[in-house]
Amino acid sequence: MASATLLKSSFLPKKGEWGTTRQAAGPKPVTVSMVVHASAYADELVQTAKTISSPGRGIIAMDESNATIGKRLASIGLENTEANRQAYRTVLVRTPGLGQYISGAILFEETLYQSTVDGEKIVDVLVDQGIVPGIKVDKGLVPLAGSNNESWCQGLDGLASREAAYYQAGARFAKWRTVVSIPTGPSELAVKEAAWGLARYAAISQENGLVPIVEPEILLDGDHGIKRTFEVAQKVWAETFYYLAQNNVLFEGILLKPSMVTPGADCKEKATPEQIAHYTLKLLHRRVPPAVPGILFLSGGQSEVEATLNLNAMNQSPNPWHVSFSYARALQNSCLKTWAGRPENVKAAQNALLLRAKANSLAQLGKYSSDGEDAAAREGMYVKNYSY
Repeated sequence: MASATLLKSSFLPKKGEWGTTRQAAGPKPVTVSMVVHASAYADELVQTAKTISSPGRGIIAMDESNATIGKRLASIGLENTEANRQAYRTVLVRTPGLGQYISGAILFEETLYQSTVDGEKIVDVLVDQGIVPGIKVDKGLVPLAGSNNESWCQGLDGLASREAAYYQAGARFAKWRTVVSIPTGPSELAVKEAAWGLARYAAISQENGLVPIVEPEILLDGDHGIKRTFEVAQKVWAETFYYLAQNNVLFEGILLKPSMVTPGADCKEKATPEQIAHYTLKLLHRRVPPAVPGILFLSGGQSEVEATLNLNAMNQSPNPWHVSFSYARALQNSCLKTWAGRPENVKAAQNALLLRAKANSLAQLGKYSSDGEDAAAREGMYVKNYSY
């Protein structure tokens, strides 16, 4: 089956380590051992990350928890049942030609093991479209004791065994979302906890064959300006890459899912796509090594058009990395509303999804224009203290 053989490398190196020696000053030579652990999946990790970072393509995030997808279904008058969740996800993955614009799909655990309404494994449907299946592995946010009413992300306990099972089920990359809130600080404790948790998750994921998406989301909450977001983002990413290195994470085998550098949602001074691109790219050049193959932004409650315009502005000149999208609501909102749970609307809903996927594909190539976009696609989707 495709789910069992997806992206299998023809050659998987054995786990190993290397050492170096140097001549110390003085009459006696001193051997200094430096141990670097290499995942047995190293070659496969690099290839998977490159595949997801292919030109003109990005990720669809369809990993909403059952509670969050329930809210989405309620917005169109549907009950939160497994059958309705299955029906909606079938609409998404069965969209003809989706793989032309989408390289990866982040799934919730239920979806990883789920079949479409016509009985085919969702993982296999994705693979047939040339889309790499991924899996959300964190266990959500909980209060961080000793902090300024901040959160930390749980899920490291048992992660290795869960990821080994996800790999066998066909997943080839993973996602772990933690958040940093500017109005509450952020405190040094919260930043370090976020960075350390992401680094441990990334190391464990690579040991189990999954490319880790590293996602420290800086929430849109607050009335701060874009410069304040830039300052906080610099601090968060400095800590994150420090701990990634401390945990021997292979940079060529990871992907990043950052927030764009924007003003707070309640800031009176709005930023243009060009300003957002300027600060965001400045941040990336200061903090992200060129060894990282792909940076796939979250939309964070921006409207469908806004998220696409900002991505397009970042791709007006060459970047050292694949700068693309990993959107949930900014890809699915129009599709969900068009579908409305009615079988006769499936084709129109899939066309709506394909329209947004193509728009963001063009933005990844720096060729998008918002001319002709309707009013619904310009509606913001910000939710304060968003969780899923």
